[in-house]
Amino acid sequence: MNELLQGPMTWTVFLQLFLLSACMLGIVLFFVTYAIYFERKILGWMQFRIGPNRVGPLGLLQSVADIAKLLMKEDTVPKKADRFLFTIAPAIAFIPSFSILATIPYTETLHFANLDAGVLYYVALSGISTIGIVIAGWASNNKYSLLGGMRSAAQMISYEVPLVISVTGVIMLSGSMNLMTVVQQQGDNFWQWNVLPQIIGFAVFVVAGISELNRTPFDLPEAESELVAGYHVEYSGFRFAFFMLAEYVYVFAISALTTLLFLGGWQAPLAFLDFIPGLIWFLLKFAAIVFFLIWLRGTLPRIRVDQLMSMGWKVLLPLSLLNIFVTAVYMELFIK
Repeated sequence: MNELLQGPMTWTVFLQLFLLSACMLGIVLFFVTYAIYFERKILGWMQFRIGPNRVGPLGLLQSVADIAKLLMKEDTVPKKADRFLFTIAPAIAFIPSFSILATIPYTETLHFANLDAGVLYYVALSGISTIGIVIAGWASNNKYSLLGGMRSAAQMISYEVPLVISVTGVIMLSGSMNLMTVVQQQGDNFWQWNVLPQIIGFAVFVVAGISELNRTPFDLPEAESELVAGYHVEYSGFRFAFFMLAEYVYVFAISALTTLLFLGGWQAPLAFLDFIPGLIWFLLKFAAIVFFLIWLRGTLPRIRVDQLMSMGWKVLLPLSLLNIFVTAVYMELFIK
């Protein structure tokens, strides 16, 4: 795609870019559809239940049926809601989640935009989704939606700070915010991956990332048992589906980003395994992280909002700052 962007913008180039984007959207939608299916199956297995097993062979079409049901539902707008803001809020939440996928490299040759500030691009765009969630809560003219939107903003902003700072150590080691450079710097042996020298940053990044995803045990923005359904309580049909779609696209993004920053990306864990294609290694690491996120959802209870905020500001933020100091000492002593 870089080669296409470097030349003049002709209709042929535009069509190629459009088809590539449509292909990427199709892959993401396929991932979301079957991430939901496998999440329900895995949770059922963990909790001694069957999970989806009726629609299609082995229940494989259950998520497709659920999506079709959402698309056919009536699109309602509360009478006293701010119609314009209520309408665009789902798009504000979703569009940045899809846009950040443009900077994720899957192998040395399979990637879209190779930005020198790829990490910064991810952080900047992912923060925009918070605005969509706040707007959704406020525009609904519902006190429960407003409370859910405010709690969501407080949570996502609070955890964005340690998330960004935890990546600073990786940037210091690689000397770049380019994701391609970060992966290439890690080498093709697992002891060279950033997860070992950056174990503190890795732990902070994972916890803060889960909070950014609004997933258990940090699913307070929804918290159905407390706030009816959180910021999207007044949404129905395809507008509600946009919020769920954004959540799972961020699962895709944060899993891919964790793979690139800390687990060597497409690099093999041992040099003699280089004969296996890099895309296979990337997908294996990516799938392991997605499974870990599902595992946590089936294991941990939701924490209280005061515990959530205390953990972000009193635990993760100091640890992320400590990680910068430890990284500087490590580079001074071991990297000349």
